[in-house]
Amino acid sequence: MTGQVIYLHSRGADPSGDAALVRSARGTRSRQAFAALLSGVLGWPVRPGMIRAWEAGVTVPPAVTEACRAGVLQDAMPPPVAGAPLLADAGDGDVIMIPCRALDGRITWVSVARRTFLSGGLGAAALTAIAAATGVPSAGAVAKLRAASVPGGLSPLEHLRQLRRVLVDSDNLLGSGAVLPAVTAQIDVISRLRAGTRGGDHRELVVIQAQYAEFAGWLLQDARDFRGAQFWLDRALEWSHMAADGELSTYVMARKSQLAGDMADGESAVGLAEAATGMSHRRSRLRATAATYGAHGHALAGQRSACLRSIDRAREIAGHLDSDPASPWASWLDASYIEVQRGRCLAALGDHAKAAAVFRQAMGDLPPSFRRDRGVYLAREALAHAGAREPEQAAVVGMQAVAIAHDTQSGRVVDELARVGNRLASWSALPPVADFQDALTSVLPRERMN
Repeated sequence: MTGQVIYLHSRGADPSGDAALVRSARGTRSRQAFAALLSGVLGWPVRPGMIRAWEAGVTVPPAVTEACRAGVLQDAMPPPVAGAPLLADAGDGDVIMIPCRALDGRITWVSVARRTFLSGGLGAAALTAIAAATGVPSAGAVAKLRAASVPGGLSPLEHLRQLRRVLVDSDNLLGSGAVLPAVTAQIDVISRLRAGTRGGDHRELVVIQAQYAEFAGWLLQDARDFRGAQFWLDRALEWSHMAADGELSTYVMARKSQLAGDMADGESAVGLAEAATGMSHRRSRLRATAATYGAHGHALAGQRSACLRSIDRAREIAGHLDSDPASPWASWLDASYIEVQRGRCLAALGDHAKAAAVFRQAMGDLPPSFRRDRGVYLAREALAHAGAREPEQAAVVGMQAVAIAHDTQSGRVVDELARVGNRLASWSALPPVADFQDALTSVLPRERMN
């Protein structure tokens, strides 16, 4: 099963090949026992009723399909770490799970990009990933990393950069829960590597530590742990200043504006965006990023004119960049991303029908690898349809986001879906809405529906 999967809550459907695969993997286990086993492998709660629905023909989430297909549920094979689901039919840019023996002798599963794995030379990257999966790294593990002899002459610094790229790819496809433990463990590894270094090497370690801290902030932001996200973004800002990396400092400031917007703090979102604007070059991608998040802050404050001016300014800057094209920061920011943010601003301003149309058009250009982000935008489109009093369309679009929520367990997707469920409560008698509400219970605890 590849590509986008729509979670169809259809009663009486003919069992599909994936449904038969679930039945085969279950074997003689009871549904309750099989649900408990799947929950441990996938890192999100599976209920016996969900297995019954999958066996009856309801579309099976890709992570469940691959768990059944890969044999990780067999007693003879050690299961992956909880919270690190597998992907089906991974392509060149996807993530795969590889079994590795940790320094203490245990078998653990490490997620790596298929391209990285096939090209070989994981070296220290695999070592640090194993350290992440088994807890706080020992002094011996760090010493091995520092003195690592790796193919191709790659230094530990380069392997840390490579590992971060793998983890970023994993986050896009699997969600923050599968990645966060490895990221925070690498921050500890880097702290130990910094001890005893001086000069350029020390500065580069501080820079990479700031990058990992910013990433940890993002993962916690996606999980809706805003206090934790603020902590790591503050550390990233501190370390970026320590390393005198002005671009990284500007990017983190813009990210803090984005976080404030997610926390519905419009005033802080605007203030932080203005600070990032003052730190950025006139026609840089970072300035466009700051304008984008500042626009959301204005929308939250009900400042329509300022909001639309800011989002238009972001679009104009992004279309006429004169900054270094090799700059790594906010490389994902393009016209489609800005338009998605325009949709979010319009929804915050109460223009729900137009927001839904903007979301739908902008998502056509979203890269397939941004599956979790697609889930967020689908949920926000569904919320816009609900706000525009289009309940059946909201339910159809929301159902697509439910499938992605299954795979990624993204707090952003789940929170937006909960809001959709609340908005649609008065239309529960409509069959599409009733089906959506039923499907929603598979990703939301009952108390989240209130």
